[in-house]
Amino acid sequence: MSKVAVVEFDEDVKASFKQALGLIGGISDLHIDKKNAVVKVGVFDPKGETHTTVSVLDAIVSSFNEAPHVYVVESDNYRGSGNERLQIWKELYSERVTPFNLSEDTDTRKVKIAGEEIAFSHLLFKPNVFVSTHVVRSFDAGSVLKNLLGLIPDRKKARFHKKLETTLLDAYEAIGGIDLAVLDGTYLYIGAGTVPKAGVNSPRYRARTDTLIVGRDAVAVETVGAVLAGLNPEKVAVIREAVKRGLGEGNLENIEIVGASFEKTKGKFESAMATLKR
Repeated sequence: MSKVAVVEFDEDVKASFKQALGLIGGISDLHIDKKNAVVKVGVFDPKGETHTTVSVLDAIVSSFNEAPHVYVVESDNYRGSGNERLQIWKELYSERVTPFNLSEDTDTRKVKIAGEEIAFSHLLFKPNVFVSTHVVRSFDAGSVLKNLLGLIPDRKKARFHKKLETTLLDAYEAIGGIDLAVLDGTYLYIGAGTVPKAGVNSPRYRARTDTLIVGRDAVAVETVGAVLAGLNPEKVAVIREAVKRGLGEGNLENIEIVGASFEKTKGKFESAMATLKR
């Protein structure tokens, strides 16, 4: 049975993340003392706020403190360069923890993605440990799995939206899967989580929820996050297709949720959603 940790946190995010890892059995079997860690952050617009917070990314990076190197990665898109977006977390960078733009890598490997031959950065492949982190949002295209669209180095990725599930899951299989999936539930975002322009008539788009959702089965993590965001996992196409490919668990009844009471956590998210919809 897939195991997903749901942990509520306060100011000590690192301790809560460490607790979450312990609840799912840890990550020592990944031999993190001998492998580099690659953390794929998800950020569409550097001016927006719909991305993993500095505190949560710091907790993720700290959990790989024995890794020789930790790469925080993103690619270019039509809103700008990956380098620009990676500056969101600049206070965390050091000689061992560095930003890396996937679109600028010249050491690549050709993979088949949605019928196209795409050059993926060498960092994305084993033996490196791959982590996907994104936010909890009521967006039926997904979150930690949707994050994989950013593995494609092209600046213009719109053509893949017409075959999104195939693209995401081909990418998942090409890199050998996600070793650790982290949904940052500091906030629950409504819709796609696009930050509205400032103005009197701007809709409210997020509510504070202070919850981490962590697991080794990224499909199960996506499923739990979808339920908390008020979605039906069976209607989230990328979850449905991932289950068909045998890539993870998409049935909540078959997922062992550990940590905080899931019913209480669900109630908290429902209250947050009700606030957003007023």
